[in-house]
Amino acid sequence: MAHFAVVAPALYSHFNTLMVLARELVARGHRVTFIHRPDAAAYVKDARVGFHAIGAATHPAGSLPAMLARVANPGSPLGLRRVILDMAASTEMLCRELPAALKELQVDCVLADQMEAAGGMVAESIGMPFISIACALPVNREPGIPLPVMPFVYEDSERAFKIVEGSTRVYDWMMGPHHRAIAAEAQRLGLAPRSMLHECLSPLAQIAQIVPGFDFPRRELPAHFHHVGPLHAANVAPALSPQELAPFLPPTSGTRPFIYASLGTLVSDRYPLFKRIAKACKQLDADLLIAHCGGLNDAQVRALEAIGSTRVHAYVPQLAVLARADAIVSHAGANTIMEAVAARTPILALPIAFDHPGGAARVEYSGVGLRASPRMSSVADLTRKLRRLLAEPDFAARMAPLSDAIRVAGGAPRAADIIETALHLPTAVASHG
Repeated sequence: MAHFAVVAPALYSHFNTLMVLARELVARGHRVTFIHRPDAAAYVKDARVGFHAIGAATHPAGSLPAMLARVANPGSPLGLRRVILDMAASTEMLCRELPAALKELQVDCVLADQMEAAGGMVAESIGMPFISIACALPVNREPGIPLPVMPFVYEDSERAFKIVEGSTRVYDWMMGPHHRAIAAEAQRLGLAPRSMLHECLSPLAQIAQIVPGFDFPRRELPAHFHHVGPLHAANVAPALSPQELAPFLPPTSGTRPFIYASLGTLVSDRYPLFKRIAKACKQLDADLLIAHCGGLNDAQVRALEAIGSTRVHAYVPQLAVLARADAIVSHAGANTIMEAVAARTPILALPIAFDHPGGAARVEYSGVGLRASPRMSSVADLTRKLRRLLAEPDFAARMAPLSDAIRVAGGAPRAADIIETALHLPTAVASHG
């Protein structure tokens, strides 16, 4: 059996997603160790999965919360530049310290998150196989395909292609510090020149959490690119008893529309936005469940629960809730979108940052929901769009083939099969449960 190292951005959502794959590999008899700055150890909560800390000199324990705060609320252009500099510094640290860690741990293969170039670069530099995993929207580039950070819906026209080309140039200029860090580390590691994330992907296997019908039309993905759907078992809601689920459902559940709202784990401190969502649900006479992932304080929770029929929790059993919800209001993060599609729950996408605009554009393009501005949309705007999601059956109908595609895509078990096949490992029978 093999020993896998996981290298990903120090973000809870990425670690949480890759933990699903890690547990699948462990169930097959493999070893898995996450490697990153000391603070990231808090994300690895399964004793069967290892964690190895590196980078304490430049990324000491206690420094991660400040970085996450900058990511969640960059504010001005200078704040955004600071976030990009943080990304560059993380890549530099990992490129510097991963080689010794991989040797010390006797790792056989790196599972490299597409959003962190260091995993693939270091593995390539020491002749170690690596597999690329797209926890978010894939970074693979094609002419005319908007980048994940772009809000544009795909259009097969010369005008649209020029817009994508121009916006890509602007994005690459903004990401200059990160690109320069990748280029410098590639040179130091003795690799062929490169400077961008899409130039650091695996030649063995690339695994993505989406299904083809949700993405824009792709024509140039490599043969070793695999759509496995969400690594979380999103096609099957966990078996929760009515008593277990009851605390998360409003008292009138079953008699009125039920709407679920979540802005993910990183940008959930948006009380004014949650307030507008709650007021819109009140206008619709709908029940609302909000998951704020620790982003709200007690006073804000009480204020929201005073609006209409609203319940607020830090965390909820999302898959089970989605199975009951009539619509979801989401930041358009890849995990939540795919889980909503699997549950056939129409989406109101409110993209906030990162790849959220691209996720929202794909929600609109595939016809499984609507999108709105999280900053500019009024209560009336949100009410009108939620009313459409609840009243028009076409949204759920368009979700049906995508949900079916997710059901057969394979998730974490198929991802593990792909990894074992790419490495010529004997495919073990996993212990599912």
